[in-house]
Order: sequence, then C-alpha cells, then structure tokens
Amino acid sequence: MIQNPFDICTEEYEKWFDENRITFESELLAIRQLLPQGRKGIEIGIGTGIFAAELGIKYGIDPSENMLKLARERHLNVTRGFAENLPYPAESFYFAAFITSLCFIDDPGRAMEEAHRILKDEGEIIIAFIDRDSQLGQTLLRLKEENKFYRIARFYSVPEVIDIIEKHGFIVSGIVQTLTGPEAAVPEQPSEGYGKGGFVVIKARKK
Repeated sequence: MIQNPFDICTEEYEKWFDENRITFESELLAIRQLLPQGRKGIEIGIGTGIFAAELGIKYGIDPSENMLKLARERHLNVTRGFAENLPYPAESFYFAAFITSLCFIDDPGRAMEEAHRILKDEGEIIIAFIDRDSQLGQTLLRLKEENKFYRIARFYSVPEVIDIIEKHGFIVSGIVQTLTGPEAAVPEQPSEGYGKGGFVVIKARKK
C-alpha cells in the first residue's frame, strides 16, 4: 500500500505556500473571480484549509486526518471522508469547490455525481487545477516521480475536465487562467479562457 503523502508531509505542504506566496496569491485571485460570494459552500479535498480560509469557505472534507487537524485550527467545519461518497444530504450547499484536488481523486466521475447531489438547484461547482497541456503542467509531469505529492496525481487537460463536468449534469459558465509565465514580483491578474496559463479555474452550473 502506498502511504498517503498528505498524511506524512503535512508541514512540507504548508511550507510550500509560504515559500511561493506570489504564486498562491495569483491562484487565489483566479478562484475569487469565479467563486460565488455570500453563499454556503464546501471545498472537496480541503486539505489543511489554506485555500478555504482565504476564500471564506467554511465547510470541507478530506481523507487525510493530519491535514484536517490544521483545517480545524483554522476554525473550519471539516469532516474526514472521500469525494466519491460525501456524507451530506442532497441539496446541502450552493457551491462545491475542487481546488487542486481533482488530480488526486480516484473516480472523478463519481465525485461529480456526488457534488451534483449535494448542490441546490442551479448550484455551482468550481474546479481549479494545473492544466496538463500548459508549460507548467508539462514541467510537473516530467518531474512527477520526484515530487512527494504529484507522484500519486493524475493530471488533466482543460478539455478532459470539461468532458467530466458535462457528462455529470453541469454546464460550464466560465473559465479563467493565471500563471502564464515565470513568477513575477506581484500576483498575476487572471484572464479569461485557457491555453496560456498553468493554473485554470472552471465554473459550471448544475442543470
């Protein structure tokens, strides 16, 4: 059995955000552009809650108990569990966010079905991920086996993510991108579409 790196390298995971603050803030800007505001939402694959705390997402689920310990220290309402079997009643949330978590989910199709189930009518999903076809994505793919976290990941292209979304009851309503080049001295403002940025955010509405 492969040991979950998120259980044994939690501090290293947190340290990355401190050392790459400009990249992190660029990603936050892109997510905020599409994230519903003032609505009850959940982050699926919340990890330590570092994104959720910045974005005002109060609920989350993750399989790593060690990661969730830090999420609880951030005063987030979190539960241990898996994206494919969410322990929430139908129509519990207005939005569900997958932030750099889709590549670690065993069955993304089933995860989309579960997200669809727990969302209210016309609820929305936000999927933020590294575009496999981007320069950043290709670099990470080449170095995959050397990275404690990404060695267990499956990277997706934007068309592949859109296909998964649309096959499971959602309609794409927006796409933005960031990290279009080397890290700058200030956070990068997101732009619409995809094809240039390494980090892509897709918003889709429940049919």
